[in-house]
Amino acid sequence: MLTAEQADRTVAAIAAIQRPDGAIPWFDGGHLDPWDHVEAAMALDAGDEHERAEAAYRWLADHQNPDGSWYAAYSYAEGHDGEPTNRARETNFCAYIAVGIWHHYLATGDDTFLEHMWPVIHSAVEFVLELRLPGGEIAWKRDDDGTYPPEALLTGSSSIYQALRCALAIAEHREDPQPDWELATGSLGHAVQYHPERFLDKDRYSMDWYYPVLGGALRGPAAKQRIEASWDRFVVPGLGVRCVLPNPWVTGGESAELALALWAMGESDRAVQILADIQHLRSDEDGMYWTGYVFDDDAVWPRERTSWTAAALLLAVAALGGDEATTAVFGGERLPVGLAPDAAGCCQA
Repeated sequence: MLTAEQADRTVAAIAAIQRPDGAIPWFDGGHLDPWDHVEAAMALDAGDEHERAEAAYRWLADHQNPDGSWYAAYSYAEGHDGEPTNRARETNFCAYIAVGIWHHYLATGDDTFLEHMWPVIHSAVEFVLELRLPGGEIAWKRDDDGTYPPEALLTGSSSIYQALRCALAIAEHREDPQPDWELATGSLGHAVQYHPERFLDKDRYSMDWYYPVLGGALRGPAAKQRIEASWDRFVVPGLGVRCVLPNPWVTGGESAELALALWAMGESDRAVQILADIQHLRSDEDGMYWTGYVFDDDAVWPRERTSWTAAALLLAVAALGGDEATTAVFGGERLPVGLAPDAAGCCQA
């Protein structure tokens, strides 16, 4: 897939996008969203750029809202210096810091920084759990006026499930039990596993297909069954993974995330093939990756090379290569699972 030199070049290209304040926008002059910012920071850690990753997390600490959230988008266009441009607060964006910080700790062993970030993580998780719905799923956003639609996204809730498990791992490491988080994690995992009707119908999007696996809610035969059921709908042999049906558009980020999900369910050979298929998106100019390719028109679109596309690919490569921090947060074997509701509606370990 990648030589060590090629991987290093991609890491360096992400680092070149990072601003002096630690922010990692989508591209130079683009906007930042907190989820993709964390993904890029994780890729920096996987590439041994630990100081840069720490700077990215300090950016989050410096920009956290009083309620524990972050806004959905911040502008780094010319003349802007991180001003919010979308004041909605998306729950999966806010939760993902727990995945990033646990990954950073596992990569560095830096207990001091983990302690420094604990109040940030705690506040973010509390914000997210304020938007729990009766079935355990998490409403996908809170608007600037404080209201939120009572609607949940399967992709977002699957990502939050992974984040809550990482938050519980941090709490356990600190010997600071969080029983409410355990209940919320178990209920959310149960909803993702057994109650698709509780989520908005986004079946056209490949992320809804593989994210229950990538987020760790599905493993074993259930994961295998889900992936096989829609493989032919979304995978374009030799090119990658469609973002949304029926569009003839494959995207690097979704393809790399599917590769991570395949690795997590024990199918490394197929993961390697998916990553090999999307190397046509790699730019010889800087080692970054184009966001997507419209195969009916033989055209790269949009004309942007995004930090998060490169980051997802680097994390998939790191997992396949056995990087300890990356395998821990995406494999999930040692992450807490919370307390799942039993058939009677009570809770069990």
